[in-house]
Amino acid sequence: MKTKMIKCMTQHGGLPLKTFAAALAVALISGAAAAESAITVTSFGGTYGKSQIEAMHKPFVAASGVNVLSEDYNGGLAEIRAQVRTGNVKWDVVDVETAEAIRGCDEGLFERVDPAALPKGADGKAATEDFFSGAIMDCAVRNISWSNIVAFDSKRFKGEVPTTLADFFDLKKFPGKRGLKKEPNVNLEWALMADGVAPEQVYAVLGTQEGLQRAFRKLDSIKGSIVWWQAGAQAPQLLADGEVVMTSAYHGRIFNAVRNEKQSFVPVWDGQIQVSDQFAIVKGSKNLAAAKEFLKFATGTKPLAEQAKYVAYAPGRRSSLPLVDGSVRSWLPNAGHSGRVLVSNAEWWADHADEINQKFAAWLAK
Repeated sequence: MKTKMIKCMTQHGGLPLKTFAAALAVALISGAAAAESAITVTSFGGTYGKSQIEAMHKPFVAASGVNVLSEDYNGGLAEIRAQVRTGNVKWDVVDVETAEAIRGCDEGLFERVDPAALPKGADGKAATEDFFSGAIMDCAVRNISWSNIVAFDSKRFKGEVPTTLADFFDLKKFPGKRGLKKEPNVNLEWALMADGVAPEQVYAVLGTQEGLQRAFRKLDSIKGSIVWWQAGAQAPQLLADGEVVMTSAYHGRIFNAVRNEKQSFVPVWDGQIQVSDQFAIVKGSKNLAAAKEFLKFATGTKPLAEQAKYVAYAPGRRSSLPLVDGSVRSWLPNAGHSGRVLVSNAEWWADHADEINQKFAAWLAK
């Protein structure tokens, strides 16, 4: 794991931040929180981690005088579970996906969230009204939403280009290799949608043996042309190297490749599967007061909007959207793209993950 310490202590004789809001934030940090010298915030690193450091960690340090130790991990609950069960809790705040937030809350790994303690939006609306539906959970608060999409390199196409999820599965119309992440979620949902299942029916169908078999049959139709990837950086690299003609990808990775590397990649928004990330406080945090202050600060209107400067993920608050630059806003998953949208059902996966993972592994081995 990588660890980074941010030291942006407030300076004597002047304010390091240039806005009254920042000065007010200093006053709002509780004495108990200020007495704690540092907290550890654990997330996924890369551009995403940088977005949080710049938009959330550094301003929080400047406002509170509490240092932030930034650590990277690969997700999941194993490390969190081990810390809580042994009583050796080293992390204070953790970025988790929705399924882990649900399971971790059920297992008692995270502190409960008090919606009334969360800050109002910049427009004055209560947090319960300002956050998008489902964003305030029992033990976690959403910071961003992102999407799994299909993408292709426009330089490698002459004439007609892919525009739908069905095109990804059409080897006759668009011959060539396909990139897919080596795991069942997303792939199975896409297989059913490409086979004609409406987004709102996907999980009901997938929950039956017939529906699961239908999804695997659809994947069978391209199985011999699949190039599997596992790390997010691999998907755009497969496109750049010409190893695939289309690939599944995290939409933020495609945005960064287009903006920062000037790649000619094009997203296909039809069939996008949206996933959310949340901040949760680890049960048994030794810096609980400061961790709560960070959670409130980081999920405020401005920090959530500022994060989008670095990666095109949709902020969890409605009041943050108008503050996001237009060139970035067009890349957000909820920017009104044409095509079908499916919100990943984290509760369904929490209930079925073990069984589906076994069946996916067996399918891979055939």
